[in-house]
Parts: sequence; structure tokens; C-alpha cells
Amino acid sequence: MRVAVVGAGPSGLYATDALASAGHSVDVIERLPVPFGLVRYGVAPDHHSIRSVRNTLEKVFLEPGVRLCAGVEVGVDVSIAELLDAYDAVVLTYGASRDRALDIPGEELQGSIAATDLVAWYCGHPDADRERIEAALAAATSVVVVGVGNVAVDVTRILVAPDERLAQTDMPQHVLDALASSSISHVHVLGRRSPAHATWTTKELRELGEFDGVDVIVDRGALEMEPASTAHMESDRVVARNVDIIREWSEHDEHVGQKSIHLHFRARPVEILGTDRVESVRVECTTIDESGSAIGTGETFDIPAQLIVRSVGYRGTPIGDVPFDSRRNVIPNDEGRVLPDTGVPIKGLYVAGWIKRGPSGIIGTNKKDAAATVASLLFDLGDEPTKGGAGIDDLLAAKGIEPIGFDGWQRIDAAEKALGATRQRDRTTLHSTDALNEAARRS
Repeated sequence: MRVAVVGAGPSGLYATDALASAGHSVDVIERLPVPFGLVRYGVAPDHHSIRSVRNTLEKVFLEPGVRLCAGVEVGVDVSIAELLDAYDAVVLTYGASRDRALDIPGEELQGSIAATDLVAWYCGHPDADRERIEAALAAATSVVVVGVGNVAVDVTRILVAPDERLAQTDMPQHVLDALASSSISHVHVLGRRSPAHATWTTKELRELGEFDGVDVIVDRGALEMEPASTAHMESDRVVARNVDIIREWSEHDEHVGQKSIHLHFRARPVEILGTDRVESVRVECTTIDESGSAIGTGETFDIPAQLIVRSVGYRGTPIGDVPFDSRRNVIPNDEGRVLPDTGVPIKGLYVAGWIKRGPSGIIGTNKKDAAATVASLLFDLGDEPTKGGAGIDDLLAAKGIEPIGFDGWQRIDAAEKALGATRQRDRTTLHSTDALNEAARRS
């Protein structure tokens, strides 16, 4: 068979690997000029070992019958219907890249941004809004980060990390310059429930306390556990370790650092205050009921801040006329088979990764998820006659679209390494679409 995989992130490349291993040809269609999705544009640049998984993912493009078609946007340059006509099957793996809103007053003020936008900026995503993000950072000395997952921890760490740590990353130079000149000295992290309900990993959490000159401040009252939190902590050793780390921080009496990270639990934002831009965040204290849900108490306090970063989850978006569950923000499916309201799967159309199941799990979770989708595809279409042909080559040529292939990515890769070498770094990310396209097509 000849299969189109839409999206060159981990789930797409794991699906491609499974299909190629079964002897099928795969065109990996990617909107951006480069592959690797959130491995390149979501994993924090100072987490070198996690980002290095792209070296493994890259090997998928070396398998027989696998092609990269980057710089092609499905739904704009080519439709889903055209893909279904050209291929035996189409697997949608374009992820969940949009943020979730807080839906509180003042969220539209200047200085209120999504973690997804901030992460895209410091990772060098071509779509990042440099002007808005850099203006927000330049105006801030105090920041509120809403959320207690790994992305919230990443954002917090990047905002207070010493320059020498960030200088070892592949961040674009303008990002390093903006962070180096930042006056941010206080970051307040809000979790609406107890420390036992935070979803960060132990390694990510522990890193917050490893910087010289940065104090981690926790209110001792945050460690008071109601029955639901105690039960959760007792049933999960990772949670117990995390709570132990936070308890140790809460016992530090002396705070002498020039910067500080304040961890607030049982606290949720209810209003962002300011005239034209963020000036403070009103926070309501919560209590936890028997089911573990956060219930507002009516007691509030204000945190002075010029920047608020919401990190309360990613969400998927629809593509073309493919069925979409707007409540869960995923494509409805049955074991990877795209499922419309009729209940009868659309022949040849499949889904994998976050747009299939929602933003959950780690990078490796996508491998098992993609394999399950491919298993459904092979079961459904294994005995079907194949369409043959050259995929969408003729269609793109007729529209004057020249996709970037794997050789184009290799030229981008070389250009980024060469740019990094000018500042004694392994790599510097090319951050604009024009620069990426120019490097890809350089002879």
C-alpha cells in the first residue's frame, strides 16, 4: 500500500515506522518546513536527552519507501478528499497544539499569554509571535504561571534559569538575548488542588531547586492533606516523592536568592486585573472535596504581576471536514478508525497521537498508540487492492508546490549546526520560515 501520514511529530513517525516495517510506502506530509513536531518545538531546549530522541526518529526517513513532504499544509495546499483519492490510506497525526483558555475576566489584557505561545517562542517555532512575547517579557518583573504540569515547570525554569545554562541550548539568539535582559525576579506557580494532585514528574520538579540564587518558597499550609490527597499520595510513589520534595522546600526558613519561585496550592485565578495590561492576578483559595475536586472558598488574595502564563493543557483543532469532537477536542475514532456520527468508520481514514486520544502521556506513549492504529489499518485494508500511483506528486506539481524532502531537512540541519558553531554551540535553531526554506533549497 501507499499511505499518507499527516504530521511529522513522534506519533506520525512511529506510525510511519510501523507501516514501513510491514513493507508499505509512506509519504509523511508536514505543514512546517521541518519534521519532529513537539520534540523540536515543545520539549524544553535545556532538556538535551529528551530532545535527542529526534536522532532516533530521523532514522525513519532512511527506511525504504518513506518520503518527507514538508512545507505542505493539509486543508490548504491539499484537501483530505484529495489525499484519500491518491492514497490507499491516510493517517492523521497532527497533534494538539492550541492552548486551553482560563475563561476569566481580564484574560485578553496585554501580558496574558498561553504557555503554548511562550514555548513556541523559546523553541524557535516559525509561527511564534516574537513582538508580543518579547514585549510581555520586557515589561515583567513578577510572573504568574497557572498550572502544575511539566509544561508549567518548564516555563518557570526557563524564566529563572541562569544564562550559562541556556547558552548551552539550541535556542535562537534573539531568545537568549531577551531572556538575558529580562528583569523577571519572581515567578508564582498556581495549582488549584494540593501538591498530591500536581502532574509534574520528579526530575522536572527537582530541577526548580537546583539553581544558585533562586529560592523555592512554599507555604507550610500547602502540605496539609485532606483525605483525597492523602489517598492519592499513598497509592502513587511518584506523587509521594514529589510531596517530599515540596515538604523539604517548605521547611527552608532563610531565603536570600535574588530570584524566587513561589508555589501556591489550593489556589486558582479568578480575575486578571489591569487597565490596559496585566497588573495583578486575583486568586481564590480552594478546598478539596471527597472526590478530589477543587471548590472555591470565596477567600481571595492578589498577586502583583505584569505577566500571566496559562499552562492548563493543550487542545486539538479540526481539519477540513473530518469529524471532530468539540467537547474533547479530538477526532472521534474506534481504535484509530475515524468515526462520523453515522457510526460507520470512514474507509481509509485513521488517526493517531494526541489528536486521537488527547494530550496525555510521554513521547514514548505515542509509539504504542501509533502501532494500535496501524494494526487497525492493516486489518481493514490488508486484502484490499492497492491504488498504486505516485501519491500527491502530480497534484502538488500542478499547484506549483515543491515540498521539502529529507535532503532538504539535512541541509537545514547542516545550516543550524554551522550557525551554532559561530557561537561555540552545537546548534542554533533557524526560527523563520524564510530562513528554513532558504536553507532547505540551498544548493
